[in-house]
Amino acid sequence: MWLVLLAPCTWFAFLPLVLCYSFARSARIRAHRLFPHTHRAAGDRHVTRVQKVRAWTAAAMSLLLLAMYGKPEDVAEAQEQYMMRLAVTPPLLLLSAPVVIAVLFRWASAETRSAMRVRVRAALRSAGWYIGAVTAVPLLGGAIILLDRNQTPSSGPAGAAPWLILAAALPLAWLLFFVGFATGPAVRTGFNTAAVHAALPALLTGTLVWEFAAMSLLAGGLPPGPPVIQALAVIGGPASVTAVVWWEISRLRTLFGVTLRA
Repeated sequence: MWLVLLAPCTWFAFLPLVLCYSFARSARIRAHRLFPHTHRAAGDRHVTRVQKVRAWTAAAMSLLLLAMYGKPEDVAEAQEQYMMRLAVTPPLLLLSAPVVIAVLFRWASAETRSAMRVRVRAALRSAGWYIGAVTAVPLLGGAIILLDRNQTPSSGPAGAAPWLILAAALPLAWLLFFVGFATGPAVRTGFNTAAVHAALPALLTGTLVWEFAAMSLLAGGLPPGPPVIQALAVIGGPASVTAVVWWEISRLRTLFGVTLRA
C-alpha cells in the first residue's frame, strides 16, 4: 500500500534502478553465454598456483624496484603503463590470436585441423559479438552527442530529438554492461580459443607478454636502476611467463595428451 500511495513520488527514483538492473542482468547472462568461465582440470591446479605465485612475485619486484630506484615520474609512468595494458589487452589479443592459430594450424595434423576449423567458427562468432559491442559503444555515444548538439530550443520537448536520444541511450547502456561483464572472461579464455586447442590460451599468454615488453620499451624506455637491474627487469618478466607457459603445455601433453605438432 505504501508503494501505491507513494508511487507518484518514487516512480522517477525507482525506474532508473529497475532499468539498470534489468539491463545489467541481461548483459551479464549474454556475456557469460558467449564467454563461459572455463575451469581447469584437477591436475592443473598446480599450474594455477604457480601462475599466482609468479604474478605476485612480479608485482612485489616491480614495487621494490620503484621503491629503491624510482622517482615520482617513474611511479606515474608505471600507473600509465598499467592502465594502457588494461585498455590494449583485448584488441591486442584479437590481433594476436589469428597469427597464433595460423601457426598452430600449420603444426597440426590433418585430422586435428578439420576438428579445429569447426571450433574456430564458434570462437569467431563470440569474438564478433565483442568487436561489434566495442565498436557500437562510441558510435552510439557520438550519435547521442550529435543529437544533443543539434537539438534547437524551437523544437521543444515534444520534438523527435529527445526520443532519438533515448532510443540510442538504452542500447548504449546495455552494451556498456555487456562489455564490462564480457571483457574479463574473454581475456582469460582468449576469446574461447581453449575450445579450438587446449594449448592456445597458454600460447597467447606467452605471445602477449613479449608484445607488452616491447610496447613498454617503446613507450617508457628502460626501467630505473643500474644496467644489470634494467636488463633483468625487462627480460625477467617475459622469460618467467614463458617458462610457466611451456611448463603448462608440457603438463597438458603429459596429463591429457595434448600435442602441438602432428
